[in-house]
Amino acid sequence: MSASVSIRNVSKIYDGGFQALEDVSLDIESGEILALLGPNGAGKTTLISIVCGITRPTQGSVIVGGYDNIDSYREARQQIGLVPQELHTDAFESVWNTVRYSRGLFGLPKAPEKIEQVLRDLSLWDKKDSRIVTLSGGMKRRVMIAKALAHEPRILFLDEPTAGVDVELRKDMWNLVGGLRETGVTVILTTHYIEEAEAIADRIGVINHGKLILVEEKQALMTKLGRKELALTLKKPLDGMPEALAKYDLELADNGQKVVFTFDKSAERTGVTQLLNDIKQAGLIVRDIETRQSSLEDIFVDLVKETA
Repeated sequence: MSASVSIRNVSKIYDGGFQALEDVSLDIESGEILALLGPNGAGKTTLISIVCGITRPTQGSVIVGGYDNIDSYREARQQIGLVPQELHTDAFESVWNTVRYSRGLFGLPKAPEKIEQVLRDLSLWDKKDSRIVTLSGGMKRRVMIAKALAHEPRILFLDEPTAGVDVELRKDMWNLVGGLRETGVTVILTTHYIEEAEAIADRIGVINHGKLILVEEKQALMTKLGRKELALTLKKPLDGMPEALAKYDLELADNGQKVVFTFDKSAERTGVTQLLNDIKQAGLIVRDIETRQSSLEDIFVDLVKETA
């Protein structure tokens, strides 16, 4: 695959000296879904704004679909559909006219059949004659996505696309994004919903304090950084950890009723077998055993803590 977006050494320092981005480099491949995660103020929206040509970087360059997004702004912007966090629409215009007008802004010929398809894909067809002001927050968010898709972009930026959207609508949007990926559209989304990234992303990027901490394929990231927990429920609670088990760095939970062991499941030796033997030697009786795999959210929280 070739890169749809190539970001090289991008930094952004605002008036007053605040550095929103620091030396960010990233290639985003054609037809992939990249989820960009980070806490509030991490630099996600600034990065998107720079790629879309809304904000100029202090240094660095961005190539979009083969075009420099400053020297060839119009050609680069033609490639991009952007759904911002804020809902910007003419409240008293109809859904149809709003989406049709957005297509016209890019100088494309009228194509009512394409507008109809976009509205149907977003379950907006029965609302096509409704004024924006009458719609729910979730439906307004769908209209924003329809506007971004009206000119048939090859790269779609979704900045917190499901904020304030109920679970059912959120899943509909995930399905839509998956369908776009199948047609070769590149999708970059920022989100606070970790399960969203876990459900639909091919790669995960984590940004904090303006720095891109890592970019990794989702499954590889979870395999490499994921942890597994072994929770042993004891027949009798412990007041403290027995000396024989001190080397395992175990955690007592549930008022001493449970012993939790965290290990790397990909390691050649996890230590689980030896632990169980030592527990038996210590005279402890295990009533139940359960395991838990760390989630993407656990990994994200740990990464952000490390760079705090």
